[in-house]
Amino acid sequence: MNGVAGRGVLLTGASGGIGQCLALRLAEAGATVYAVGRRADALHALAVRARPGAIRPVVADLATADGIDAVRRAVAAAPIPVSLLILGAADSRFGLFEHSSVVDVQAQVATNLVAPMLLVRALLPCLMRLPEAGVVGIGSTFGSLGYPGFAAYSASKFGLRGFLEALAREHADTALRVQYLSPRATRTALNSPAVEAMNAELGVAVDDADRVAATLLAAIESGTRRRQLGWPERLFARLNGALPELVDRALAKQLPTVRRFARAAAPLASDTALESRP
Repeated sequence: MNGVAGRGVLLTGASGGIGQCLALRLAEAGATVYAVGRRADALHALAVRARPGAIRPVVADLATADGIDAVRRAVAAAPIPVSLLILGAADSRFGLFEHSSVVDVQAQVATNLVAPMLLVRALLPCLMRLPEAGVVGIGSTFGSLGYPGFAAYSASKFGLRGFLEALAREHADTALRVQYLSPRATRTALNSPAVEAMNAELGVAVDDADRVAATLLAAIESGTRRRQLGWPERLFARLNGALPELVDRALAKQLPTVRRFARAAAPLASDTALESRP
């Protein structure tokens, strides 16, 4: 059974962006969602938008050992067993890498790669005791295609994709299903003005967050192992794997625009987040 109805789902990054929409979609589909985030007020506000008991807040900072342990304890005590872990939290900061701070780089790698790896490690024993279990990583186009202005973010998402690919292969002969699903640019309240303006000038397609959540839910329920959302992003991701020099040339044409917006945003780079943090 790949559907989510009747299942316990742990969703990180539930307090903003795509995460909020996905939490509501999961609840509407009949799941009990253990919604993980750092902001208690946002999680409780989210819970009241769903049917009673469908969304249960779990306040935790996954960048800390205490946060990971808090989630592990919440899963162990959950009245409805958690059989699906969705890694939705992300931190993305726009700017030229030479202008990024140590904090910028460490925060993105910690949130996008280290925290998901440690959370999976902590919860695997619980998941593997169930007859059906799954891990879903919400990735990014930039996890398959390194993009200027997002060097650290791209590196962390490449790492997440590699981690989940290896995990899937380690458990190929078990009941654990591992999925990696990649949205393209998505419209959320957390997008910085610089990124919005750059996307508009470059003609980048930007999806509605709820529509992305609906597509992700459909892919989760169908059991799709890998999926890149959007066209031509799907084509570019494949080309970058097979013929990266073609993508190099295409992105070189965009580089002056990226640099202009990145330099203008440099003083605010450390505060720019495109997606929800844990």
